[in-house]
Amino acid sequence: MAAALPRIKLGSQGLEVSAQGLGCMGMSAFYGPPKPEAKMIELINHAIRSGITHLDTSDAYGPYTNEVLVGKALKGGMREKVELATKFGFKLDGSNITIVGDPKHVRAACEDSLKRLDVDCIDLYYQHRVDTTVPIEVTVGELKKLVEEGKIKYIGLSEASASTIRRAHAVHPITAVQLEWSLWAREVEEEIVPVCRELGIGIVAYSPLGRGFFSGGSQLIQNLSVEDRRKEFPRFKPENLEHNENLFNRVKDLAARKGCTPSQLALAWVHHQGKDVCPIPGTTKIANLNDNIGALSVKLSPEDMSELESIASAGAVKGELNPAGHLTWRNSETPPLSAWKPT
Repeated sequence: MAAALPRIKLGSQGLEVSAQGLGCMGMSAFYGPPKPEAKMIELINHAIRSGITHLDTSDAYGPYTNEVLVGKALKGGMREKVELATKFGFKLDGSNITIVGDPKHVRAACEDSLKRLDVDCIDLYYQHRVDTTVPIEVTVGELKKLVEEGKIKYIGLSEASASTIRRAHAVHPITAVQLEWSLWAREVEEEIVPVCRELGIGIVAYSPLGRGFFSGGSQLIQNLSVEDRRKEFPRFKPENLEHNENLFNRVKDLAARKGCTPSQLALAWVHHQGKDVCPIPGTTKIANLNDNIGALSVKLSPEDMSELESIASAGAVKGELNPAGHLTWRNSETPPLSAWKPT
């Protein structure tokens, strides 16, 4: 019997998810070597039994292996208990990585994800990054066809600009926008979050713990494996880490006063942004998963929120959010539809 977690509505088309989801990326990619499959399946099943129903993956994680893992975890009646999200957009050719959003790739990527996940339908299908060479109307037009064919239920975008979101939403309602939002990643509050709320689009916050920083501070960083991509991030570099540790210690002090862990406090701050926000913290450990769920019970007063926001105010963090040249393509614009010449 699954535990009862609060549920929220994502978007205006009928999708409901648990108020907290589970990001599955780190089980297979980027954060060190892939974790043992059996343990990760056990973790996903534990999450579902604990009331988490929103699972997030992508064809880029692995690549491809994370979708296979999630698919295996959903055997034995688990599929009916979850809202499954995956993504497309990265095209991998050896070490060459491009962003592709043309109709042919959209359709092929969806078919491939359905096979790897071994499901008949994807609940929420995101464009992982925006292809700046293809009008967003063309990409979403193909996604709309996939909805009509029953291969996907809802459409999402990730790291799109406000104008791109508007143009996409005019073709077919966008259910969710996925973006990085945490105590130290707040740029989205200026334009992206307001446009989502204006249009009735749900918000899915990835890396709500600052890629794990708010769970352990510099100690976490020092214990990362040599293969962990987070070592490349400027905020985790030695020249910035000592300064940022002061920020973590202030969060830690407030957490002690609130009777919770630093990660629960940082995650509770994201939860308190609104009932249209679903953070998807990732983890590979059941203890951390339980800790994250505990954030839903942390109540923050306006004074607590104000104190947290002053701790993590603009300029309080040292170092850029992402490495130079990192594959983010944030706030990407696309050409006008009139410029599109199908091949």
